[in-house]
Amino acid sequence: MIASPSGGSSMEVLDVKSVFIGAGCNRVVNNVSWGPSGLVSFGVQNAVALFHPQNAQIWTTLPGHKAVVNCTIWLPSNKDAYKVQHAERHYLLSGSADGVILIWEIHPEERKWRHVLQVPESHKKGVTCITGICISEGVALFASTSSDGTVIVWEMVLPADTGGDCRLTCLEHIFVGSKPMVALSLAKLPGQVGNIVLAMGGLDHKVHLYCRDSTGKFLHACELKGHTDWIRSLDLSLPVCSESGENSIFLVSSSQDRNIRIWKIALLSPVRPDAQYRKDDIGLTSYIEGPKLVAGSSSYQISLESLLIGHEDWVYSVEWHPPVPTCNNGSERHQPLSILSASMDKTMMIWRPEKTTGIWVNAVTVGELSHCALGFYGGHWGSHGESILAHGYGGSFHLWSNVGLGSENWQPQKVPSGHFAAVSDISWARSGEYILSVGHDQTARIFASWTDESCYAPWHEIARPQVHGHDINCVTIIQGKGNHRYVSGADEKVARVFEAPLSFLKSLRHAKFRTNCIEDLPYEVQVLGANMSALGLSQKPIYVHASSKTSDDSRLDVVDSLESVPDAVPTVLTEPPVEELLAWHTLWPESHKLYGHGNELFSLCCDHEGKLVASSCKAQSSAVAEIWLWEVGSWKAVCRLHSHSLTVTQMEFSQDDSFLLAVSRDRHFSVFSINRSGNEVNYQLVSRQEAHKRIIWACSWNPFGRQFATGSRDKTVKIWAIEETFVKQILALPQFSCGVTALSWVGRERSCNMGFLAVGMENGLIELWSLFGDGPTPSDFGATLSVRFDPFLCHVSTVNRLRWRDVDCGSSSMMQLASCGADHCVRVFEIS
Repeated sequence: MIASPSGGSSMEVLDVKSVFIGAGCNRVVNNVSWGPSGLVSFGVQNAVALFHPQNAQIWTTLPGHKAVVNCTIWLPSNKDAYKVQHAERHYLLSGSADGVILIWEIHPEERKWRHVLQVPESHKKGVTCITGICISEGVALFASTSSDGTVIVWEMVLPADTGGDCRLTCLEHIFVGSKPMVALSLAKLPGQVGNIVLAMGGLDHKVHLYCRDSTGKFLHACELKGHTDWIRSLDLSLPVCSESGENSIFLVSSSQDRNIRIWKIALLSPVRPDAQYRKDDIGLTSYIEGPKLVAGSSSYQISLESLLIGHEDWVYSVEWHPPVPTCNNGSERHQPLSILSASMDKTMMIWRPEKTTGIWVNAVTVGELSHCALGFYGGHWGSHGESILAHGYGGSFHLWSNVGLGSENWQPQKVPSGHFAAVSDISWARSGEYILSVGHDQTARIFASWTDESCYAPWHEIARPQVHGHDINCVTIIQGKGNHRYVSGADEKVARVFEAPLSFLKSLRHAKFRTNCIEDLPYEVQVLGANMSALGLSQKPIYVHASSKTSDDSRLDVVDSLESVPDAVPTVLTEPPVEELLAWHTLWPESHKLYGHGNELFSLCCDHEGKLVASSCKAQSSAVAEIWLWEVGSWKAVCRLHSHSLTVTQMEFSQDDSFLLAVSRDRHFSVFSINRSGNEVNYQLVSRQEAHKRIIWACSWNPFGRQFATGSRDKTVKIWAIEETFVKQILALPQFSCGVTALSWVGRERSCNMGFLAVGMENGLIELWSLFGDGPTPSDFGATLSVRFDPFLCHVSTVNRLRWRDVDCGSSSMMQLASCGADHCVRVFEIS
């Protein structure tokens, strides 16, 4: 943790903390779980992320899985929370696409977590669903299903003390055949103690019920038919006592046939088990009798309680309202008759029986996101039933809370957000106010800290300037004076230039709590926002003087279709925006297209004066691997630099803009001298050297001198110095554990040429090296390892880019480092 530069700098102890994690949710059913501790868990590529809806911030990501996380579940769940009301420890189970199930112990109050164990002899293919139930304070059951056609039931004995081990016993291994189960639910049956029922449904359109016998084995009891397509979700309620004294539980099932079915499992009287069941009261709510279920010495009558029709697309999830305390006894709970459903038709609905007739009706509908979203993969109740959370096709969360006093009023709330695919590049704004990131989810996103009246400044996504039709590979923010501009390159042959609209500039003032000076922008901006074109490639400007006309037109009810895209309504944000605003109303207009490259864009960079932009594309030959230089403003191509034979992977201008460094897949680096005289740009190749044995992924200049670093898949980082007309190696860092994919050098003390080099690797880990010394010989230059970031702070997949915030933007004692990776995350670290 200590860097001791021989250049005379004081000893520094570095403290690293995570300030922000931005990430989207894996686009899988059963991926999200909302536990009684208030924490929400969800899969982010190969990690499990935790966030608290109260502050809309991701706490941490838990590394451990080697494949995409498909499902997570809390034990105790919201249903069982009352049994373990004062639990300090909560357990989280996560299942991944390679069949592995991990168990975590979480301490919400202390914000601590640890990996407890990996479930042994698990599935051979991806885990698709996990369900669990607490039998007592120290014992839980959980069941998992997989596309390998098996369902496994486990008993888990929880440790008595913090830090203890869980004991697992495999109770049952059920093989279901060639049509796997994709939905599970466990519950206690009313009546005899110890009767447990396991409901499962899947590709055969039936609900199968299994009951646990006296030996602990689960035996097939019956099957329920009715659905006409895959069953996607099942949930068993707590026991419900009717006024007539009847004891029953309810099972709700949803399917790709767009329907929801409620099944009643009623305990039959032991005196007359063969008696006719409720034949007397035939009416609208009379029951369609189904099979009988026998468990131990008890028998149960199953009937279809209701068929709920209202969704217009696949219904991916159904969930019973969490139990609430009974009026007279705080320790007892009763089951409210209320169901939350989420569908690919972009809505969530709350269903309840009418008080007078008992007919189930849709009481609340939220969502209806039209063009912004492509439907919901799941919906979940908060632990008290006052909030509902959906996760969508776009990796996004949508949270509504009931803020009504007398009547229900569900309003959208802030949630964490981020990319739902690999994040390929990031760039700091020139004043360090925000980070711009781009990714393979075809979006560009802006993250910034939003300062409130109490000077608390949590980070949020504040704009989505580009929503594209191709994966975006690279981005650079134009430095220098004038309006905020950036250039992005995607899987197309065109680079695109974007300029900040007035609505964003005003919103940024609010974010930085500088609302008193909104009108005095140092440059004139005539564009208020931007509209998406029908094909999702170009973004057209909405001009300030035209905004009143468009708002009048937008009142007309235009049918939303692929041909007609509704107009955006650019809004000045006074608080961090919710997903509905971000997805459509925060776009930036495209001002120019840069044509010239023969293949998909791969790398971009801008000089420090903001006068030149360099671009490169994917290349298999030297003719295509050229670097183009563009003049900012006129956007003319001023130079084409030839040196490499394969894709140029990264480029960077030196601090004084006199050199351009490029590294390539051909294992060489090139250094060009760049001279500007008037409108002319002249260049000369200073050096081209084979530097590494494998692809060179990354490079970075020393801000204080003419040294630079290169990092490669060969697990090495080398430091080079320019000596007038040639370049020579002055240092090689010790070999790393895996390939180096990202580098970023920041200066600390100019007097002794001391700085920090951040190194990002293929395994997601980040290290900080202290570099110091000023001289042409290797003995004049030294390096020490300052800090290895805690793996819990790091990425779980390849680090794609590291960027230091400009030192002049922050305090001298604290530095900020931004990173992005293939694990869908954008992270900001504070190093002090």
